[in-house]
Amino acid sequence: MRIVIANDHGAVALKQEIVTALRAAGHEVTNLGVDTEESVDYPDIARRAAAAYLAGGYDFGILCCGSGIGISIAANKVRGIRCAQVFDLYTAQMCKRHNNANFIAFGGRVTYPVPVPAMIAAYMEAEYEGGRHQRRVDKLDELC
Repeated sequence: MRIVIANDHGAVALKQEIVTALRAAGHEVTNLGVDTEESVDYPDIARRAAAAYLAGGYDFGILCCGSGIGISIAANKVRGIRCAQVFDLYTAQMCKRHNNANFIAFGGRVTYPVPVPAMIAAYMEAEYEGGRHQRRVDKLDELC
């Protein structure tokens, strides 16, 4: 898969862990985030990743900030982006199966019950169910 990833200063180590795991699994990863802990603004990072995704060529995107909250809110302001903050294997699967999320978000300062790469794998293995969920996804897309 082709994946775009971006992070702010609050998730440098997490981003590196994710990129390493995805590349080891054979995925192509484009890093649009920062590699230092020098402060940057997460809305700018989210916008950059969303624009790259919407330009085409990526299967989905991953965003990371200190909590995962701010960067996911910023991404969801961009028309065509459905970013879900993921906390465990269940939310990783359901955001894809029911909401057709095209971005997932994590926090570099959050302690998760399972490793983040496992949650990403659960998301990647899930398939959008469509059907009754499509009406709701269409309504989400109309909000922006």
